[in-house]
Amino acid sequence: MSYFKKLLYNIGLFVSRNGLLITASAAALTAFSLLAAILSINAQKADQSLFIPEPQNQIISTSTVSSLTSSELNTTTHTTTAPKIGYNVAAQPDNDNVFVKVTDYIPTIHIELKYATTDNISGKVIYDFTDAYLRYGTVKKLAKVQEQLLTQGCSLKIWDAYRPPYAQFVLWEAYPNAKYVANPYSGYSSHSRGGCVDVTLVTASGEDIEMPTGFDDFSSRADRDYSDVTSGAKSNALLLENTMKDNGFKPYFSEWWHFNDTVTYDIEEQFIP
Repeated sequence: MSYFKKLLYNIGLFVSRNGLLITASAAALTAFSLLAAILSINAQKADQSLFIPEPQNQIISTSTVSSLTSSELNTTTHTTTAPKIGYNVAAQPDNDNVFVKVTDYIPTIHIELKYATTDNISGKVIYDFTDAYLRYGTVKKLAKVQEQLLTQGCSLKIWDAYRPPYAQFVLWEAYPNAKYVANPYSGYSSHSRGGCVDVTLVTASGEDIEMPTGFDDFSSRADRDYSDVTSGAKSNALLLENTMKDNGFKPYFSEWWHFNDTVTYDIEEQFIP
């Protein structure tokens, strides 16, 4: 007997035994209501059987993790080397001779190329690029300088880096004094080798601090004697000088801002920043 027929039979039996007078339509309605209730209960049970609980986060103790293999943890083991302080995540050339943009490797450094402005001895814009370029080997040394200076609340600012050979002729015409400007007719400026840099100190945020002179100030106060400048300017200039020397740079006596890499590179005439 089907489930529905059995239900109707039981209802009829109940009615006959209790002597109840019920119409066929009422009986049918009652049977339908009971059937609907039963089906609803069964549907709820079916839904509960299909319910899949969300996975819960599991906390694994350190001792447990140490005893598991990588495959048991279903993870891939990665070895990560943090970049050195002062370096950006840029391609690391295999050759120290390669020219690179300084800020690609020292993002915290400040750049104000004076020969891209009129604020220099010539009073003219000498070259039209504003990014500083140096040999990669020199940049690595400069990054160490910047790292050390940042711990003392100050930063490097580059005034001049790689200088194309043609720029030297403009400077010589403006100030033909070999003490301060290399004579391009008898040789090249060390800036055209890519291992020379003119730098000053500023705060980490780029604000000026007291130094002996401004850029291209070819007076006696520009040299490294420091006897004719304030104690603050002397202290700051010595901080710059000593940090540069400690990291592979050689200072030029007549200009407190001028430093050469102790590694000498060839003259570069083809590179265009």
